[in-house]
Amino acid sequence: MNNNLSNLKPESVWNYFYQLTQIPRPSKHEEKVQEFMLNFGKSLGLETIKDEIGNIIIRKPATAGMENCKGVILQAHLDMVPQANSNKVHNFKTDPINAYIDGEWVTADGTTLGADNGIGVATAMAILASTNIEHGPIEALFTIDEETGMTGANNLKPNVLKGNILLNLDYEDEGELCVGCAGGINAKFTFDAKLKTAPLYHVAYSLSITGLKGGHSGIDIALGRANANKLMFRLLTKMIREYHILIDKIDCGNMRNAIPREAFVTVLVPDSLVKSFTSDVIEFEKTVKAEYASADPDLTIKLEAIDMPSEVVSDGVGSRLAKSVFACPDGVIRMSPDVPGLVETSTNLAIVKRNCNKIEVCCLLRSSVDSAKQALADQMQCIFEMAEAECEFDGAYPGWKPNMNSEILDVMRKTSKEIFGHEAEVKAVHAGLECGIMGAQYPNWDMVAFGPTLRHPHSPDEKVNIASVERFFNWVVLTLKNIPAL
Repeated sequence: MNNNLSNLKPESVWNYFYQLTQIPRPSKHEEKVQEFMLNFGKSLGLETIKDEIGNIIIRKPATAGMENCKGVILQAHLDMVPQANSNKVHNFKTDPINAYIDGEWVTADGTTLGADNGIGVATAMAILASTNIEHGPIEALFTIDEETGMTGANNLKPNVLKGNILLNLDYEDEGELCVGCAGGINAKFTFDAKLKTAPLYHVAYSLSITGLKGGHSGIDIALGRANANKLMFRLLTKMIREYHILIDKIDCGNMRNAIPREAFVTVLVPDSLVKSFTSDVIEFEKTVKAEYASADPDLTIKLEAIDMPSEVVSDGVGSRLAKSVFACPDGVIRMSPDVPGLVETSTNLAIVKRNCNKIEVCCLLRSSVDSAKQALADQMQCIFEMAEAECEFDGAYPGWKPNMNSEILDVMRKTSKEIFGHEAEVKAVHAGLECGIMGAQYPNWDMVAFGPTLRHPHSPDEKVNIASVERFFNWVVLTLKNIPAL
């Protein structure tokens, strides 16, 4: 395993990225990386501030002769998605990421890599630290908590930043320019578990679904991958109906914006039905493995006998929970009628967990059409109200409407020809970028998002293409050199 990233090009970007991998920075736990960025900016003698919510802003004056260029904001987020394989022991609050070179890619050992958005952060750092790159006035904006609530973007104050152009460095396909994204809303449905004493004459099993690819709940939602939660509650609905099983522990999924890869539930089965039950679980595994043979070939369902718990979820609650989660929409709801291949509306059945006497079901709804997003939320509310759950929607954020007459878009189309030999493709994405939120506070901003090639973000298979990072960096440099005058 080659862990030496220092020989990769451009050295400054990879050196800063390696430093970031050594700093634990899961969403909502960015204290160490905030301190790191403050020290970094101050060590360069640049104006460095931490705003009220915790975003870091670093300002660098223009190089000689470019003082009259429009101001540019280089923007990336500091946090990363904490996902690890079930057989990997890793504490994202304390442990560094073990990044290594795997052929043409950099990836991590059993965990997310944090190239989303560590490569963007490292690129901005390399620009700030450079002494030979031509540029106008620069502000680097490093936001917090992008992955779980876009808290930094949502709390960015107006009139703090002075620039005219925002270059968002949080994109995952090189050679493309993103000029629009979907908005989103969080949904939470809460059940009272109404626990009761575990009955006699039952056998307890740990039921698990593992081996799925998962992925980004926006970018990867159209790939047809299995959702571990959806499969688990499809199975539980059948088993409750046919075998009157009871449920104890529920631990399914853990991130709103990651397609669930694993699901774990403790079930109690009547003694007399154990043989038929286990046989049906085996048959169910065969069925879904055939369904997802291409999209998720490593799908595995296991049963393991365990000690009897003292309490279980009451029969009625378990049945209502299973049926409503199984009935809950998941995946692509509608493709865009205007942009070929673009998802318009989707939802990710992200988390189902029991915490003591409460069971929470969490989903992330996305759409580039606000009315469609609201209609989906209303549909889900109807389903869970019938199941007697409490319904809550929060964290709504707007989409980003494309501006095809953008001045910076025109500049970057031209510079892309020098980097790639052809003009960059212009796209909108079915994912939540911070541009939509920040653009509401800074409506004068001219915005575009771009980046190197990443694959499988939000999963332990995350990787970044090495050669694309160098081309991406060169594109940033060339664009800064060609920023128009005020």
